[in-house]
Amino acid sequence: MSILSAPKNLTRNVLIGMMLGVLIGSIFYYEVILIPKIIFDFFWMYIFSLGSSIFKNLLMLVVVPLVFFSLVSGISSLSNMVKLGSIATKTIGLYLFTTGLAVSTALIFGWALNLSDYDPDTLATIAEENAESSVSVVAEGLRDTVLSIFPNNIFGAFIENNMLGIVFISILFGIALNLTDELTDGLSKSFERLNIVFLKIVLLIMSLAPVGVFCLMGAYVMEYGLNIFGDLAQYVIILIFVLLFHLLVTYSVLLKLFANLNPIVFFKKMRNVALFAFSTSSSAATIPVTLKTVTDDLGVKKDVSSFVVPVGATINMDGTAIMQGLATMFIASTVFVDLSLAQYAQIVFLAIITSIGTAAVPSAGTVTLALILGSVGLPLDAIGLILAVDRILDMIRTSVNVCGDAAVSCIVAKSENDLDEQIFYK
Repeated sequence: MSILSAPKNLTRNVLIGMMLGVLIGSIFYYEVILIPKIIFDFFWMYIFSLGSSIFKNLLMLVVVPLVFFSLVSGISSLSNMVKLGSIATKTIGLYLFTTGLAVSTALIFGWALNLSDYDPDTLATIAEENAESSVSVVAEGLRDTVLSIFPNNIFGAFIENNMLGIVFISILFGIALNLTDELTDGLSKSFERLNIVFLKIVLLIMSLAPVGVFCLMGAYVMEYGLNIFGDLAQYVIILIFVLLFHLLVTYSVLLKLFANLNPIVFFKKMRNVALFAFSTSSSAATIPVTLKTVTDDLGVKKDVSSFVVPVGATINMDGTAIMQGLATMFIASTVFVDLSLAQYAQIVFLAIITSIGTAAVPSAGTVTLALILGSVGLPLDAIGLILAVDRILDMIRTSVNVCGDAAVSCIVAKSENDLDEQIFYK
């Protein structure tokens, strides 16, 4: 087994950890047995909460150095700098295209399935219960997002986890290293070696994944329980359906149409990444696992994957766009507002634009949802309706997002002749 091979039986062990976390969390949440408070508090504080925080911190620990060294080593090894511009153009164009498809699909299904069956009195109660957490929601402007790409302090961008800024710095550094490699006595080789070291760190962290996922799922169920299907059942069911449709149908069509790749092979190899994304609810925290899988299992060359994946974790928010489209329709129906065709077009446009500024952290989509609601004249307090069920749905749409990152990586790599199909079909 290669030193950079994934741990054996990882998927099976992660699934076991997930199921055990749900089971034990349910026992505590529903008080199936008489549990002393001291044991309850111990499991919550020192097992589930502490364990899940440690696991997420370990994943986030390697995100910045892995993105930096991977991107720098990939760009510095390019023999043709024009290729970088080609990769960037295709990557950003595809991400915006898939986001537009995602929100348009959501609106079409929301209209076709008549997303308006609800109990106004119950929904009003839910909104009131969650209003306190939704009133402070503020959308980051597009100007600030663009400005964050060009930080005024290199170290500040790394400290603040400004992913767009880190990507820009890495590209700039990689280009300079490429142009001066002979003068620096092959310094780029050192970055390649450091990249291998951090990939190994990722594998060491992945070996702890079953325990981490156990704690993450246990913490969630212990706090929220399993009852997400209440009076918001129609919204939840339609949203899950559209997310799965986009994941399994849209990405399959794109992979076959643009890269002539077998979608079944793609999804089999992405199962570990999807599980990680589901448990962490963070595209950023999943970057190390996504990069490893895209490069080693899907056959995407490093100079493509090291650019496409980090950029995708920041601007590819297909799952979030689907949520924003359906949530806007749902909230409009609860306050008896009929949206016009022009407003639907506005929702699509804003969902695409705000996806670029959505942070790759849990529930960040509810932040940018405020901008869309305000643009079509809907009350911001209604976000409380969405927050009531958003946590579990955020886990699903994060899985959609990271699979989208990998799909675009394969398509861009195939177009650049940087996809090793022998590895893909291995």
